[in-house]
Amino acid sequence: MKLTQKQQKFCDYYIQSGNAKEAAIKAGYSKKTAKETGYENLTKPHIKFYIDERLEEIKNERTADAQEVMEFLTSVMRGEVTEPVSILDGDGYQKVVDLKPSVQTRRAAAVDIGKRYALFTDKVDLQQGDIVIKVGEWDGD
Repeated sequence: MKLTQKQQKFCDYYIQSGNAKEAAIKAGYSKKTAKETGYENLTKPHIKFYIDERLEEIKNERTADAQEVMEFLTSVMRGEVTEPVSILDGDGYQKVVDLKPSVQTRRAAAVDIGKRYALFTDKVDLQQGDIVIKVGEWDGD
């Protein structure tokens, strides 16, 4: 079911504020019935679906996924990124220069990548042995 223009506005304002009454008023619904209208809108399946869908899109836009994190760590490890750093020049003034990551920073990125791929785990060899217990052959000790 397609949203009306008012419902669309309501949804957009609700996503921004999280307040159904306020969103209803801003969308053009009556101030007298805004609280009830806002609640009613939130119970309509097609409106709830639209809001949930938009919130998921916003979350995906704002949240880094595993691929993005690994690409960033790799670029740091390889020294492909730069970081603005303030340094003093000879005249007592500061200037900002772009520096590549230090060896320590690059090493930390490499360790994080290594942890992801389990490169540094201790290998434990567990041997399976048979334990046989015979009833009635116990020592009195």
